[in-house]
Amino acid sequence: MATRIVDIHPHIISTDEKRYPITPLGGKRSKWSAERPITFEQLVAGMDAAGVDKAAIVHSSTTYGFDNSYLADVIAQFPQRFTGVFSVDVLAPDAPEKIRYWHARKLTGVRIFTAGSTMDKQSDTLADPRSFPAWECCGEIGIPVCVQLRPEGLPQLKILIDRFPRIRIIVDHLLKPPVEEGPPYAGAQYLFDLARHPNIYLKMSTNNVRAATKGKASPETFFPLLVKHFGASRIAWGSNYPASEGNLPQMVAEAKQALACLPQSDQESIFARTAQTLYPALAD
Repeated sequence: MATRIVDIHPHIISTDEKRYPITPLGGKRSKWSAERPITFEQLVAGMDAAGVDKAAIVHSSTTYGFDNSYLADVIAQFPQRFTGVFSVDVLAPDAPEKIRYWHARKLTGVRIFTAGSTMDKQSDTLADPRSFPAWECCGEIGIPVCVQLRPEGLPQLKILIDRFPRIRIIVDHLLKPPVEEGPPYAGAQYLFDLARHPNIYLKMSTNNVRAATKGKASPETFFPLLVKHFGASRIAWGSNYPASEGNLPQMVAEAKQALACLPQSDQESIFARTAQTLYPALAD
């Protein structure tokens, strides 16, 4: 069982709405951020209780839009234990300038949100040429780009994979493949097909851990197959706390149980080493 844990997908919400105003992307706030928000201090308490060593906190664009101030302010206080994944309007002419600004404030990854609970359809702007200067900037700085999208966005993603082969692209929530059908997981083939692109990394979240226990699926049949395709060195665990329901100790326990079927070295990669490769600020 993995002895070190690095979480690459928790979120935080401040109680100080005057200092950090609620300005959600698209004008629609995520339900989880309104109903069960956690502050940075609550995240730290949850990590301590769950045995999580470090974290790459993901900016909540469905709460704060492109204002990463709260994230940057808390990271500045504890840079040895935390880094941040920020969001900018990659279509804006000043996107490279904004990327460099937030990176200078010790945020070391970018996230592009193109589909989710507050967006009914997959955005058609993921591979918009207007975003290419932002991608080029990420490549120059050497930071990974995390993308949340639906399977319908794969054609756009493949354009970016080919155009920016040196940028490590992290796919959120494994693209949420339908695994309930069980082995051989034919419905997840679109995910497995991405393995041929060496710059694609996967974020395995609590959502995926829970999905693997439904229907004919099981962690013992799905996760070894996932590792067979990608290798554990391209898979990292992220809690999605508190967007996913439950507390952090519960999520860690679920993930450990789900991955107990893997060799020790693979568990160590998924729970820590891959994350530290993607975000060197979290290295030991």
